[in-house]
Amino acid sequence: MIPQIHGLTRVAAALLKRLDTPALERLITGLAIERAATLPADESLRFLFRMQAALYPILGKTAVRYGGGVHTKHRHTKYHDFFVRRIRAHERVLDIGCGIGAVAFDIAERAGARVLGIDLVSGNIDAARRQHSHPRVEYRVQDGLASFGEQSFDVVVLSNILEHLSSRPEFLRGVSARVRPSRFLIRIPLFERDWQVPLKRELGVEWRLDDTHETEYTLESFDEEMRQAGCRITHQEVRWGEIWAEVTPDAA
Repeated sequence: MIPQIHGLTRVAAALLKRLDTPALERLITGLAIERAATLPADESLRFLFRMQAALYPILGKTAVRYGGGVHTKHRHTKYHDFFVRRIRAHERVLDIGCGIGAVAFDIAERAGARVLGIDLVSGNIDAARRQHSHPRVEYRVQDGLASFGEQSFDVVVLSNILEHLSSRPEFLRGVSARVRPSRFLIRIPLFERDWQVPLKRELGVEWRLDDTHETEYTLESFDEEMRQAGCRITHQEVRWGEIWAEVTPDAA
């Protein structure tokens, strides 16, 4: 950025800070609408989609702050209920990519199961131990394909995990071989959640919910991946733009 523009940006930012929130909203919205109207349709869409993409992660972080440290999607979508209903008391559950432990806690508290929650991010595990400690839950910093010794689990939970992996069928086969679960409970994002998704891809704009996603699924691609992993889909729901599924390894 050349010095003159950098200086102008600082002056504009200082002036904008003096506006109250409603006035700032009107100004930013008005500028965006005016700019979008002057562009060719494809460029206008790219411009608007890029603005949307810039705001999306901020909305997520603010929802966490509003929820007191837990994203409000947990209570709005009630996706924990899917896992809790499909797990029995005293079953041994492995929650891979457990994050801050919200799902693991509910499985232990409401289903009466014993849960090992693992995550690669030590900060997530620290937060899980602080926020979602439970006598039937253990949290560890660990990879999903690490050795579990003689431990086996009845259920493996993968809540928004598979889409981050590049070799998903191989991963599922590896987990099956290591911990011998009777079933997987899987939650993944659906590509066909909104008409904007294929349009974004057509325009060359980021279309994924998260730029670390290796894929986002169609019903057909999920079915094919489970077949490649040597698994059968025994139950499937589509809710909130996601697939929630119970999957049984053929060897179980």
